[in-house]
Amino acid sequence: MKDMTFKAFAVTNEIDLNKIAVHCGIPKKFTWEQPLILKGSVLSTILGKKTEDSQMVLVFSFGSIVFINLSHPEEFLTFLKYIHTFEPDLDIKNKDRYTDDYSLHIQKTEALQLTDEYVVVPEFEDYYPELISTVIAKSVALEKTEEQLGKIHDKLETMIDRLERGKLRIGNKELARTTAKIVRHEYNTLAYIMILDKPDITWTSSTVNDFYDQMTEFFELNDRYKILKSKTDILYNIMDGFSTISHSIRGLFVEWIIVILIAFEIGLTILQILGWLP
Repeated sequence: MKDMTFKAFAVTNEIDLNKIAVHCGIPKKFTWEQPLILKGSVLSTILGKKTEDSQMVLVFSFGSIVFINLSHPEEFLTFLKYIHTFEPDLDIKNKDRYTDDYSLHIQKTEALQLTDEYVVVPEFEDYYPELISTVIAKSVALEKTEEQLGKIHDKLETMIDRLERGKLRIGNKELARTTAKIVRHEYNTLAYIMILDKPDITWTSSTVNDFYDQMTEFFELNDRYKILKSKTDILYNIMDGFSTISHSIRGLFVEWIIVILIAFEIGLTILQILGWLP
């Protein structure tokens, strides 16, 4: 068995695998945790060229795509344009923004060897391509989510700067938009990428499960998820503070209006008593 190369892209937040499967004539209902694996004649038709048996593409519902033993930029572009017909939000222009390369090497070695760029195994197993693809697909999707979280932090920093300058009023729409971004970020991480969920194949044997656990630990998927979750909780706390300040200001404004109206009524009554008003 020859070495295998992997190229992962995170290009959108969600991909409907079932629409693509139907178009490709694949009679299977895909769930969230299952990747759509395209190879053979189906992949050849999409790319418009003959492909080898070892070449395949795995499409994940959380917006990542992994190319195995495909290396030409035009092949990536052709396939992404095909997926774009199903998912208009797919970002082809910035396809190289969130990407990663990895390799599987088959060598005579006593134990599994993991590095940032490749993994070395003593012999090939059928589950290696799917599990490696799943890990690096989640990794690039997390990278995309981490950057989006950074943008939310920048937005909140701007709002904090306004508070420091004494501009205490924050509109409901602004609060709602920022909160929606935080909720969307958390939903994309937890529901779409499914960091804490394992592929069905890992339940087939302890060996498969151990390999997946080693890969996820090396790529620090769980640790990165926990950091994102912690940062998200902090964002919620900050938004609660903004909301409390905003509501307090509105409450104070209403109270002053009531006081002014009462004073106005008292003033009118006094003027009437004094006979200055009819």
